[in-house]
Amino acid sequence: MLMDRLAQTALKNQRKGAIGYMIKTYVIDTNVLIQAPNALWAFQENRIVIPLVVVEELDHLKKAEGEKGANARKVIRCLEQLRHQGDLLKGVRIGQEGILQIEKNFVYVELPEELPDDRADNRILQVCVGMREKEKDPVILVTKDLLLRLKAQLLGIQAEDFEAEQVEEQKLQYTGRDEVFVPEEYFKDFKKKGIPVAVVYKADEQGEKVYPELTENQFLILRSDQSEKKSQLGRVEGEMIRKLAYRKAEPYGIHPRNAGQYFFQEALMQPAEKAPLVIVKGMAGTSKTFYSLAVGLEKVLNHPSGEYRRILICRPNAQFDDDIGFLPGDEQEKISPLMRPIMDNLEQLIDSNEEERYKDENELKGKIEEIFERELIQAEALNFIRGRSLIQTYLIIDEAQNTTPNQIKGIITRAGKNTKIILLGDPNQIDRPFLDERTNGLSYAAEHMKGSSLCWQITMSPEECERSELAMDAIQRLEKRTEKKEYR
Repeated sequence: MLMDRLAQTALKNQRKGAIGYMIKTYVIDTNVLIQAPNALWAFQENRIVIPLVVVEELDHLKKAEGEKGANARKVIRCLEQLRHQGDLLKGVRIGQEGILQIEKNFVYVELPEELPDDRADNRILQVCVGMREKEKDPVILVTKDLLLRLKAQLLGIQAEDFEAEQVEEQKLQYTGRDEVFVPEEYFKDFKKKGIPVAVVYKADEQGEKVYPELTENQFLILRSDQSEKKSQLGRVEGEMIRKLAYRKAEPYGIHPRNAGQYFFQEALMQPAEKAPLVIVKGMAGTSKTFYSLAVGLEKVLNHPSGEYRRILICRPNAQFDDDIGFLPGDEQEKISPLMRPIMDNLEQLIDSNEEERYKDENELKGKIEEIFERELIQAEALNFIRGRSLIQTYLIIDEAQNTTPNQIKGIITRAGKNTKIILLGDPNQIDRPFLDERTNGLSYAAEHMKGSSLCWQITMSPEECERSELAMDAIQRLEKRTEKKEYR
């Protein structure tokens, strides 16, 4: 034990002696570990401090259902392994250069009376203040709680979000689409031969040619450089741009109305062997769920291709996923409130005649019930996907922006033979605590699967919203109003 402490001290002094290097002390909040249990290994060159109150919260959460409980147990197991290596209260080596320790709460540290020490967040702040007084190294609180970061700032404590799993802010994220110019001599033979990636270009602000770096499976609007009226839709495949194979398809009688829907349809219609993962981002009203269901019904019900045995639909919901066991009824009854948007889309698809749709509500209801009774469409809570291997399944994850990176990893790794996974969502509409446009599972998957030949992505533009004129007018006006306020 003494040798271990001496080794740690020598390591610390060695690193302090390095030019321009200073060891930092990171105090980790519970919410970081619950969302990213591997965060313990993200600060390996520094000191990682876990307050005792965080350990208590992990103990409280270890029996929770779903991802929250699973991640709490994972962190606890890691701490147990480290406990066998030394005294956690004094510090144990983690990785090659880091030190992890559990710090008994600095109960003697006085905080402003407005911050009573009977709250867990404030006990974490006590640790931060105590460590700052005890150590000469910088102390940084790492938490996903915005208000806790605010309180830390009021106490003069540096506070940061956990950024290891963050992607670029939304405006810089990959959209899966672009618009390029094509020399006329290549454009006219596009449908027969395709177009080499190397010849397409864009124009900068000075009107000079810029050759973009295109990504595998990226969708393109191709315009002739001799006539703006000439345009085609294509997709990057290796070193060539190919025409869309399913441009003329009408799954379940639905026809694309804009470029985004043509791209979306192309990704959905491709067999699972070629396009097992489809990621679609876009605001409400861009027909993400509607089109996904249309293709699924076409392949499973209308013209059974044998590709898929069923359509499986999941809609993540933080509270629901954790508390499903306490809701009354069987699984389908429990999740039925979350499936109402799905049912609305099914009603539209199954009875597409606007004039006849509502004449016999019972008949329409019977048609939908028959589909579910035949188990052609199934709805499940996200919790029940864990540990399964899905074979020949057309899996729709609706509202995927409410998933965590770990949940998305779990979903994608569940894909068995001939299973197609469709992730749908809008990173601007997140309902889950501690997630934002950069940390949610949908954006995480989109960024890390970019360039994979097995992943097809498309971001729908606001102009491709297919809701009523009133809805579009309201969206445009309210967004502009919000932007003006933010600017001011």
